[in-house]
Amino acid sequence: MNRCWKLGDNVATDEILPFQYMVLTEPSELGLHVLENVKPGFARQLAKGDILVAGSNFGYGSSREHAPLALKGAGTGAVIAKSFARIFFRNCINIGLPAIVCPAAANAISEGESVELDLKLGKISVICRDSGSKSTSYAFEPFPPFLLEYLLNGGLINTLNRTSQTQSNTRIQ
Repeated sequence: MNRCWKLGDNVATDEILPFQYMVLTEPSELGLHVLENVKPGFARQLAKGDILVAGSNFGYGSSREHAPLALKGAGTGAVIAKSFARIFFRNCINIGLPAIVCPAAANAISEGESVELDLKLGKISVICRDSGSKSTSYAFEPFPPFLLEYLLNGGLINTLNRTSQTQSNTRIQ
């Protein structure tokens, strides 16, 4: 189970990671500053695997990968939103951070609730705090197989490296 953190509409990449940290490259260092101007102290509260739940147009602004890298470096397990800026969505997938479009879930999930994600089936299950059982489920468009592979391998580069290693092991010398 992963705890949810609620954000609103139109969260820009410069709000996800303030511009002064764009000189950093290590995801764990970037993660220390995630959303620090929007939710001060957020990076210290975020637990590994926690989920961000946002409104429309999440991640608009610059096309740099720093913002999704910061989210991943901070331990974010996924982002569920009504909609994403196109380049931000693709950057998330490329680094292995699930970006899930599900307006119904984004509207209904409250901060502090716990969810389970099934990326293969396209299912978000909200977990009842009292009983620990699944109380509500939401469907989202499952990722195509090649994008799911990127997510399960930790990103595009990891997938390409695995493919390259597999191919080199099958070549005749």
